[in-house]
Amino acid sequence: MTEQKARAGTWPRLRVADWTDTRDTLHMWTQIVGKIRLAHAPLLNHWWQVTLYVSPRGLTTSSVPYGDGAFDIEFDFVDHVLHIRSSDGPSRQVALEPKSVADFYGQTMGALDDLGIAARFQPRPNEVDPSIPFAEDRQHASYDPEAAHLFWRQLLQANRVMGDFRSRFVGKVSPVHLFWGAMDLACTRFSGRPAPQHPGGAPNCGDWVMVEGYSRELSSCGFWPGGGEEGAFYAYAYPEPSGFADYPVLPDGAYYSRQNGQFLLPYEAVADAGDPDTALMEFLDSTYAAAATLGDWDRAALEDDPRRWDGHRR
Repeated sequence: MTEQKARAGTWPRLRVADWTDTRDTLHMWTQIVGKIRLAHAPLLNHWWQVTLYVSPRGLTTSSVPYGDGAFDIEFDFVDHVLHIRSSDGPSRQVALEPKSVADFYGQTMGALDDLGIAARFQPRPNEVDPSIPFAEDRQHASYDPEAAHLFWRQLLQANRVMGDFRSRFVGKVSPVHLFWGAMDLACTRFSGRPAPQHPGGAPNCGDWVMVEGYSRELSSCGFWPGGGEEGAFYAYAYPEPSGFADYPVLPDGAYYSRQNGQFLLPYEAVADAGDPDTALMEFLDSTYAAAATLGDWDRAALEDDPRRWDGHRR
């Protein structure tokens, strides 16, 4: 099997229409876990302290400080369990199975109580409308384990290529991380200059949240389970420089959505490509070039070859 064929076979196929109910339930579950991290992690610029990360089993908070110790929470999409682990030794599990958001919330908070971990936060979701309080949400109650597993494997592939893309930038750049507000995997590069104050406008989310998130000039890319039949990759700039929407980007299938104010590349266009990794990297590179070139970024100072020290390794 050629390397390109092997890569094509690793990109899972999952139609959004086939798992919308599970997606929407899982979105609410990730908001609960993300808000638990938010309750204890100190502020990092652009809210980087609240995100989740792709792990070898699913999605994790990573280590969250608590008192003189720490805990973590991980969605395990292999065994379909939520793991809550404390540095004091004990751990608890919550089954990932069909259940309402209200039940998941109650079981998760109960598990934290058992571990002696307090977590006070606004108990309702952000960036969605309507915003149903977690304890009252019995509308979202679906969980298809196969779909959740496939979504995680989509994230694994996106995370891998986006991590390679991130490595080529030596300026300020975010981790590859999942924002639970919109449930999108994102990586953001910064020019080093301040940005005009963001106007806000996200549903059920204070404008001040967006002011912090977009306080510096940026070029952002990511993946979310919407925008295409199997999800979509996106890229945008803030502030958007003149001519950005008309900049030629790659690969075939990428386009600028004026409705969304960003470039989109359907997931299926990547998965169907002869070399999906190359197709996605073309999209990430060319959309960043649109922002950096038209925005007059100091690219020589901000970019470098991640293999620059390979010749010194033994």
